[in-house]
Amino acid sequence: MLSITILGNNSAIPTHDRHPTAQVLNIGEQQILIDCGENTQVQLTRYKIRWSKINYIFISHLHGDHYFGLPGLINSMGLFQRETPLHIYAPATLKPILDLILEAGNTILPFPLHFHAIEHAGELLRTEKFIVKCFPTKHRIPCWGFCFEEVKAPRKLNPEAAIAKGIPAAYYSKLVMGEDYTTKSGEVIKNETVTFPGTAPKSYAYTADTLYDEELIQHIQGVDILYHETTYLKDLSERARSRFHSTTHEAAQIALKANVGKLIIGHFSSKYTELEPFEAEAREVFEQTEIAREGAVFSVK
Repeated sequence: MLSITILGNNSAIPTHDRHPTAQVLNIGEQQILIDCGENTQVQLTRYKIRWSKINYIFISHLHGDHYFGLPGLINSMGLFQRETPLHIYAPATLKPILDLILEAGNTILPFPLHFHAIEHAGELLRTEKFIVKCFPTKHRIPCWGFCFEEVKAPRKLNPEAAIAKGIPAAYYSKLVMGEDYTTKSGEVIKNETVTFPGTAPKSYAYTADTLYDEELIQHIQGVDILYHETTYLKDLSERARSRFHSTTHEAAQIALKANVGKLIIGHFSSKYTELEPFEAEAREVFEQTEIAREGAVFSVK
């Protein structure tokens, strides 16, 4: 199962009931933090997400509403005597900032902190359970989106068919990994005739901050869930463009053209007090749209 918990859904300036961007993705038995705006550690506590389970953090760009909560979170992890390594994937310019903060406070972390600089599009991380790729978005400063995908599940053996074809049991482990079987006489028994398809891998894409950009589609095509920012309603498209952000209709157009399963919209401007109009406008273009309300959990089983 893949799930996303929303910790913060506002843009640059927090409001009394909305916080800057942060999300936790649960995939492959791992909890991954995506962006870390102010108040993230408080929101983690509020929604009962265990910090000790977070081993990977991905930071999209260096606007404060996406990373100002990170130094505090790292420090708190140290105070709780964390020992498990923590991996941070972010633009290279974040590392000297973190180093300076830790040095200024004479902070000695009790756990290994590994920093991985994002320098170009492509695969960032591959484990036995999931893969993470990044892609550039069009924002005022270098900014990255992320696509998270489960590793393709093995096929399922059809034991009756395998026995009927005379395939030895010692070869079954290769069958479920997709290999064909060749008999002693040279006959090739196709894999699909003795196995069933495995569970389709689940996927999630996070576009971070961006202008309307159809170049994103190639990176997010067909994902189960897409998060796309909608800082403004459709009537402020010029303002969105001038500030390198997107509107409701623009996010929905990307979701429609990328043929995604569900669209989650967030990163709302603090000028708005009500969020329902965002959902209503996006659904005019893409029906399967939901608001990234804080505390909401979106799942794919």
